[in-house]
Amino acid sequence: MQCGRISSPGSLTTCQPVPLTTHCATPTHSAVCSAFTQLQSGLVHSEICVFECVRSSLFKVIGSWCDWRLALFQSRRGSLGRLEERFSSLNATMELTRVAILALLAFGSSSAKVEEENPEFWRSQAQKTLQSVLDRKLNTNVAKNILFFLGDGMGITTYTAARILKGQLQNQTGEETVMTMDTFPNVGLAKTYSVDFQIPDSAATATAYLCGVKTNLNVIGVSAAARNGVCKSQKGNEVTSILKWAKDAGKSVGIVTTTRVQHATPATSYAHSASRKWYSDADMPDAAKRDGCTDIASQLLKNTDIDVIIGGGRKYMTPKGTKDPEYPRDYSSRGKRKDGRNLINEWQSMKIGKVAHYVWNKTDFDAVDPETTDYLMALFEPGDLRFEAERDPNMDPSIVETTEKAIRILQKNPKGFFLLVEGGRIDQAHHAGRAFMALHETVAFDYAIAKGLELTKEQETLTIVMADHSHPVTFNGYPFRGQSILGKSPLWATDMLPYTTLMYGNGPGHKITNGKRPDIRNVNTKTKDYVQLSAVPTESATHSGEDVAVLARGPMGHLFQGVQEQNYIAHAMAYAACVGADQRHCQGQTEASVLHSTFTNDRNAAGVARGSVALLGSLLSVLLALAVLV
Repeated sequence: MQCGRISSPGSLTTCQPVPLTTHCATPTHSAVCSAFTQLQSGLVHSEICVFECVRSSLFKVIGSWCDWRLALFQSRRGSLGRLEERFSSLNATMELTRVAILALLAFGSSSAKVEEENPEFWRSQAQKTLQSVLDRKLNTNVAKNILFFLGDGMGITTYTAARILKGQLQNQTGEETVMTMDTFPNVGLAKTYSVDFQIPDSAATATAYLCGVKTNLNVIGVSAAARNGVCKSQKGNEVTSILKWAKDAGKSVGIVTTTRVQHATPATSYAHSASRKWYSDADMPDAAKRDGCTDIASQLLKNTDIDVIIGGGRKYMTPKGTKDPEYPRDYSSRGKRKDGRNLINEWQSMKIGKVAHYVWNKTDFDAVDPETTDYLMALFEPGDLRFEAERDPNMDPSIVETTEKAIRILQKNPKGFFLLVEGGRIDQAHHAGRAFMALHETVAFDYAIAKGLELTKEQETLTIVMADHSHPVTFNGYPFRGQSILGKSPLWATDMLPYTTLMYGNGPGHKITNGKRPDIRNVNTKTKDYVQLSAVPTESATHSGEDVAVLARGPMGHLFQGVQEQNYIAHAMAYAACVGADQRHCQGQTEASVLHSTFTNDRNAAGVARGSVALLGSLLSVLLALAVLV
């Protein structure tokens, strides 16, 4: 391995190779070598030259430092002159390195986006934003439609990181990217705690924002008087959701999810259960069945007449042993029901006289004509849908496609509709410590939101975007602009090992070998299978308890501001759409058109050279390492 050397004073364009110092094989020395080697690929010629020269200088610092330590040891044996000589050499080399680094910083700065260095760029951007805010008019229409987008586990860190990833997938630096949900003019925070826990699960949160009542962990559609897993306790404590309120008001209703349709979030819109885990009767204890409780899948047919049902969960709908049409040889995908009922067939029988379609693959799904369809049940997997990054586009439609189909079916109703769209696998990816998957799920979710806005009118459609809870994922390490959000921090830790920009407070990524955490210098952290490191070992990453963002646009969107209890969301939606128990304010309401300007941000094209950015990050890593050891 060789480094470059400046051939003449003032020249940073002519470098000559020189051998590395080899007499001091310290951990720092080898770590720095590895860091520079990794970053060297992908740089343009002029960058490589500066890269080589600075690298050479830094290795000289390390070599001189090693010599100085040796001289210090010798001085204790009477060689004071040797110590002074080595100390002088160290100072000279440090000065050379300082000059080289300053030159590199100037080089990197010149590659940065020129307009961002001009204060007028930021002033102009801020003034445009300010004017758009000043131009807003309150939209006090009655909401004909409600589009409710729920990002399961999409906390603020996930939201921000997904924004960067979305931009980087478009060959931008990412930070300045504008997500569709960024354009919503009304922003608030929701407090997520449940009645019995500081940090909630998706069942308790769904009962809050859909039913308007906070409850206990693991129960759905029941009040806090119900106890987890105790069937008798749910009797008389059922609470209904805004989906039912909308249906009772004559609107069409639907659910779209990337999980099984019996999962906590979608299930809360139609079911009441002392356990979120009672997907089918096979998942229930005998005592619960004797006490008269029914499974969630059964309640999907019985409780509310839902017009559109899209997600996964076939195996909870068919008798035990029924072969799955897509995976006939996979026993785990076969039907689970012990009662012998085929709920898919029952659903089809209930829709006689209507245009109703049951589909399980994309070909049949694409053939469904929304203009002539009254009811649609689409179950694309035995359990949850595949992650977006692993989805087979020939078998399963995307969340954008399912959202579009649902809206086109529901919007035929002149009284409007309520649609719940859940990006449910964001949460499941985080539980597995797989940031790649979580962020790609969030990006797909944002595209679904864009499709929803495209198909509806802001004057008559209240659109809400929010998370139910967050996860202990951290965004750390001072990465430079444009650095991959899934990459490694340019600053290494005091153990002289790198770490990723995204990490978890707990989860399956905790690994300690011989008292040390894994060395990921030669690990590609940008793959879909990479599991982020975590501080605490748990089989599955937990949730976290911070407030979550609530974003709103359309009629009464201004109601979704400030810091509110999570159960407030259901009441605000009901108020906006004039559904639910209290409709006194709706007397005499008209639907006069009110202009409502939306908040938009300038989309700024990315222009930072990634090679220079990565190079600066490497330098900081090396300097930190030196500071730690010196």
